[in-house]
Amino acid sequence: MSFGAALDAVVQASATLHLLRPHWLWALLALPLLAGLWQLRRRRASVWRQAVDPHLLPHLIDGRIEARRNTALWLGVLGYLLAVLALAGPSWRQIEQPLWQTRTPLVIALDLSSASLAGDLPPSRLAQARAKIASLLEARQGGQVGLVVYAGDAFTVAPLTEDAANVALFLDALHPNVMPVDGQRGDRAIAWAVRLLRQAGFDRGRILLMTGHADADALEAAAAAAAEGYRVSALGLGTAAGAAYRRGDGSIGHAALDGAALRALAGRGGGQYAALQPDRTDLHALGVLDPAAADAATAQDGQGRTWQDDGYWLVLPLMLLALLAFRRQHGAAALVAVCLWLPATSLHAAPEPAPAPAGSSAHLWQRPDQHAHERMQAGAQAYRAGDHERAAQLYRGLDSADGQYNLGNALARAGDYQQAIEAYERALEREPGMPDALANKRAVEAAMKRQPPQGQQPDPGAQPEPGQDGEPQPGEGEGEGDRGQPSPPQQGAPPQQTGPPRDEADPATDADPADAEAQQAADAAQREAMQRALQQEQAQAGQSEQAEPEPPPRPPETAAERESRLANEAWLQRVPDDPGGLLREKFRIEYERRQLRGGPGE
Repeated sequence: MSFGAALDAVVQASATLHLLRPHWLWALLALPLLAGLWQLRRRRASVWRQAVDPHLLPHLIDGRIEARRNTALWLGVLGYLLAVLALAGPSWRQIEQPLWQTRTPLVIALDLSSASLAGDLPPSRLAQARAKIASLLEARQGGQVGLVVYAGDAFTVAPLTEDAANVALFLDALHPNVMPVDGQRGDRAIAWAVRLLRQAGFDRGRILLMTGHADADALEAAAAAAAEGYRVSALGLGTAAGAAYRRGDGSIGHAALDGAALRALAGRGGGQYAALQPDRTDLHALGVLDPAAADAATAQDGQGRTWQDDGYWLVLPLMLLALLAFRRQHGAAALVAVCLWLPATSLHAAPEPAPAPAGSSAHLWQRPDQHAHERMQAGAQAYRAGDHERAAQLYRGLDSADGQYNLGNALARAGDYQQAIEAYERALEREPGMPDALANKRAVEAAMKRQPPQGQQPDPGAQPEPGQDGEPQPGEGEGEGDRGQPSPPQQGAPPQQTGPPRDEADPATDADPADAEAQQAADAAQREAMQRALQQEQAQAGQSEQAEPEPPPRPPETAAERESRLANEAWLQRVPDDPGGLLREKFRIEYERRQLRGGPGE
């Protein structure tokens, strides 16, 4: 490469230089001060400068020492410059950056004033609005949703939640008669929706105002919400011709769709406007069905690229300069060895070792969950190899429910039924209702009851075969987290536990979906086989016991009891079915509380 080409490459690189943290360059202002302090300290440290005349110093002081000191000064200045530049985050290139698309929350603010009963959208605006909200909740693709209603003030019907069905439960109860005060204060609805989003921890979100009217206060509230990061859209209810409606005081009013005002509100709020349509075209136009649509648009504008921090390259020459700070060669060699050893130890993939003792040096570098997982793996291998005593020894150090369950399986296989039952009980204490521990505990207890009496013990040297009468069959598996297909229990034998030892999940390993489905199917078949075996044992035990006597028949109902029962039923039938009563009382109490505190939204 010629000198001109190299110079052009340097100029081009400097033109594309981008500092991620440029404020670190202010630290360069301290460089002259530090250099001056270092020079002053060096002069004061020299005893000869205080005792010898200045014109004689060059002849008495070795020039090589002075040159080394000047070299150390310039090397220190160079190291300081490299450190500051590295901290400033220099970057010459951009890389692809995977963007995380959030599920933008949505708060629906519904106009529940008496104007919502206008019939320009038959049968009424309110009926059409409730149907539209139900369609939105059904078609929305994830993201939290909240519902706010407003008239003269705004109230929360359902806070932000992932469960859209929970919001839909209140739709049939929405009516103007649940509102404590009439009016069309869209500004208070927007402010209340912003408060809900902020309380839920969202710094941005969507607000959908469903109404046919917007005043100047509502436009100002939409602009204020947009300034905080919350986009306000409007869905127009009604027609331009409008229709008459009856107010709460009995007077007649006229409501018409003010599309221009709602369009201006959406423009001030950074959202969109659409009039209500019989299909979902209006919801698609508003962009409220896909909560990640806004994030996707932002990602396309940013092209999904980010500056790569290349400041770490300056650390390499900085480390070489740090080696020169060592006055002895063995110190520099030790630092080089440490630098070479650290990456090798952190990147080398060693084979899986055997479980280390609790006091060993290997255990000191492991977290408790890592050590427990290692013992669980070793115990499972010993169990599958038939070394049940070794497996029990490994499982004894595990205090989790799975560890005690596996300990019970190993002890049962080794013939120690009493300790196996105790291990199952400890597992149930840590995880109440564990189905596998309950089933195996019952199987071992049944095997203990079927043991031959004293004096007729079987040969201790004989190894019981799987399925032999009186031998429980807990846990024979194929591998970690993979349960095999269950075998039907043999006649007179306790149910087989065909699954392997329950291993604790490895946080660094993700389960395969196919394996998870196979495991669930195997678990279901296993529990079904155990249930059948237990039912057979209960049926056999019930043959030798007398049937429990049936409860005595209830005495005939007297005339007074019958009269009291009929009166209670008639009273229950007179209770009015008012689904909106709860909302009415809730809004009334909240409205009165706000008035006492000095205003709406307090």
